[in-house]
Amino acid sequence: MTTTTNKPAARSRKATSVAKAEDNNAALESSAVEPQVAPAAQPEKPANKSTMVLALLMRPEGATLDQLVEATGWLPHTTRAALTGFRKKGHVVESRKPSDGSRVYRVTGKAEAA
Repeated sequence: MTTTTNKPAARSRKATSVAKAEDNNAALESSAVEPQVAPAAQPEKPANKSTMVLALLMRPEGATLDQLVEATGWLPHTTRAALTGFRKKGHVVESRKPSDGSRVYRVTGKAEAA
């Protein structure tokens, strides 16, 4: 003895996609158009980490290695390598060690073109 189940007729893929498109169109037509709200003004973000490091180094007080590492998420040796890269690009990077013992780096200017 076999039992039969009452299954709805299967739709073809094309029929299914057409039905979905019609449902989406109906939903779009019934929804009210919401006015677009401008996003809140956000502070200007540096283009990349190198420009952020350069901005920190150009401050009058300069920046310590710990401050640069915290700002970028880089390891200390990577941060020092970035300082070397700035020197190679022609920036004058001053390094001084105040009496408290933490070295402070500061960009004092751009080197003269040779």
